[in-house]
Amino acid sequence: MDFNVKKLASDAGVFFTRAVQFTEEKLGQAEKTELDPHLENLIARADCTKNWTEKILRQTEVLLQPNPIDHTGARIEEFIYDKLEKKLPSRTTNAELLGQYMLDAANEFGSGTPYGSTLITVGEYQKRLGTAEREFLQTSATTFLTPLRNFLEGDWRTISKERRLLENRRLDLDIGKARLKKAKQAEAKAALLSEEVDKAEHELRVAQTEFDRQAEVTRLLLEGISSTHLNHQRCLQDFAEAQATYYAQCHHFMHELQRELNRCANAVSTPHQSATCPNPVSAAFPSGPPSPGTIVPNSASNKPKTLSMEQTQLPITGTRKAKVLYDYDAHDSSELSLLADELITVYTVPGMDPDWLVGERGNEKGKVPVTYLELLS
Repeated sequence: MDFNVKKLASDAGVFFTRAVQFTEEKLGQAEKTELDPHLENLIARADCTKNWTEKILRQTEVLLQPNPIDHTGARIEEFIYDKLEKKLPSRTTNAELLGQYMLDAANEFGSGTPYGSTLITVGEYQKRLGTAEREFLQTSATTFLTPLRNFLEGDWRTISKERRLLENRRLDLDIGKARLKKAKQAEAKAALLSEEVDKAEHELRVAQTEFDRQAEVTRLLLEGISSTHLNHQRCLQDFAEAQATYYAQCHHFMHELQRELNRCANAVSTPHQSATCPNPVSAAFPSGPPSPGTIVPNSASNKPKTLSMEQTQLPITGTRKAKVLYDYDAHDSSELSLLADELITVYTVPGMDPDWLVGERGNEKGKVPVTYLELLS
C-alpha cells in the first residue's frame, strides 16, 4: 500500500512539473525544444489525414444512410453485432419494401386487371432496384467505410498515444535543461555542490535519450500515413466502381421498366389486344424471338419493324472490342449472355436502339446492353 501511495505521489509530482513547464512555455517564460522540421511536417500531414478522413466518413455514411435516425440505429446495430462477433443480417431496402407493397396490392386488386398487372410490373422492378441498392450498400461498407473506420479507431489511436508520449518526453527534456541551467548558475555562486550539477546533467542525458527514442517511434508511425493514403486510394476506386455498377444497373432496370410500361399502354390502347400487359418478347416480335444480331424494335414506337433481307445483312459499322463489366443473362434468343471481365466484339447497325449493341463471342452473336460494357479503343 505504501508503494502505491508513493507511486501515486510521484506521478502527481511529474504531472505537476510538466504542467508548470507547459504553462511557462505558453507564457514565454521557458524555452521549448522544437521538433525536427521533417517530424513537424509528418505531424501536420497526419492531422490533415485524420480530419479529412473523419469528414469523408461521416458524409459517406449520410450519403448511404440519409435518415439520421436510421443511421444512428444502424451504427448501434453494427456495434452490437461486431461485439457479438456475428454477421450483420442484410436489411430490406426501402425500394424492396415498396416493391413488395405493390405486389401485395396487386393480389388485392387482381393481377389480371390493368392496374394490378401494372403494379406487378413496377413492383418487380422496384424489388430489383432495392436488391441492387442493398448490394451496393454492402459493398461500399466493406470496401470503403470499414477501412476508414479501422484507420480512425486503430492506427490513429496508436499514433495519438505515441504523440502524447513524445510531448511528455519533450517536456521532461526541457525540464531537465532548465534544472541543469539553474544548477550551473547556483554552482557559479557557490550555492550548490558539484554533485548537484552532475545529477542534473545525468537526468538531462536520460531525458534526451528518452526523447530521441520516442521521436523515432513517432516518426516511423507517422511515415506510415503514406501507406494509409495508398490504401484509402484503392478503397476510393472500389467505392467508385461500386457506384458505377449500381447506377448502371438502375439505368438498365428503369429503361427496361419503361419499355414494359409502354408495351402495357400500347396493349390497352389497341382494341384487339387484351387489357393486361403482353409478353415482352411476343409483343415486340409477333412471329417469335428474332435470331441473334437482328435489328431490335424501335423503342419509341414499340412496334416491330419489317426487316428486309438487305436490312438484316447491313454492313458492320464501328467494330470495337469491349470489356464486360458484370454478368448479364439474356432474356431471349435475340440477346447474348455475358460474363464479367470477358472481352467481346461489338458493333451497331443502322436503326438499332442506341442503348444496345450487337455483340459477338466466337460463333455466338446477339444484342447486349451498352451499360454492361466498357468500350475499348
